[in-house]
Amino acid sequence: MASNRSFEIGTGLFILLGFAALAFLATQTTRLAGFRAGETYSLKARFTNIGQLKERAPVKLAGVTIGSVRTITLDPRVLDAVVLLDVDRRFAEIPEDSSLSIYTSGLLGDQYVAVKPGGSPDFLADGDEFILTESSVQLEELIGKYLVGGNDGGKAAAE
Repeated sequence: MASNRSFEIGTGLFILLGFAALAFLATQTTRLAGFRAGETYSLKARFTNIGQLKERAPVKLAGVTIGSVRTITLDPRVLDAVVLLDVDRRFAEIPEDSSLSIYTSGLLGDQYVAVKPGGSPDFLADGDEFILTESSVQLEELIGKYLVGGNDGGKAAAE
C-alpha cells in the first residue's frame, strides 16, 4: 500500500514537472512584447506567400533584430501580402537593393523576416518598398516535392 502511494506521488510530481517545462518553453519561444528600442521608420514589402508570419515578428539583419512586423494586409488588386515593417532608426543605412526573405527559427519555430543587404550606395527611406522579396518556404511543399521525386511536378511518379 505504501509503495502504491509513493508511485502516485512520483507520477504526480513527474506530470507537474512536465507542465512546468512546457510553461517555461512557451515563455521562452513566444514574443510577448513588440520590438521598440527607439524611434522607428516604416518600410514595405510584398510577398506571394508569408506562411505563418505574424505581426510583431522580428526583422533581422545578420541575425540581429533591427525591427518588427507592424501589419500584414492583402492587396485585393494583386493578391499579394503587404507587410509593413518598423525598423529602428539606428539601422537607417539599409541599401535600397537589399532583399527580404521569410525564415523559420528552427524546425517548428516562429517565422521572422531576414534582410539581406545589397551593395547600393543609396539607402531606403521612410515609406520605401523592398523590390526583391523571397516568400516563405512551406514544409508541406518540400515534403510533397521530395515524395514525388523532385521538381518534375510528379511526372516521374506517374510514369
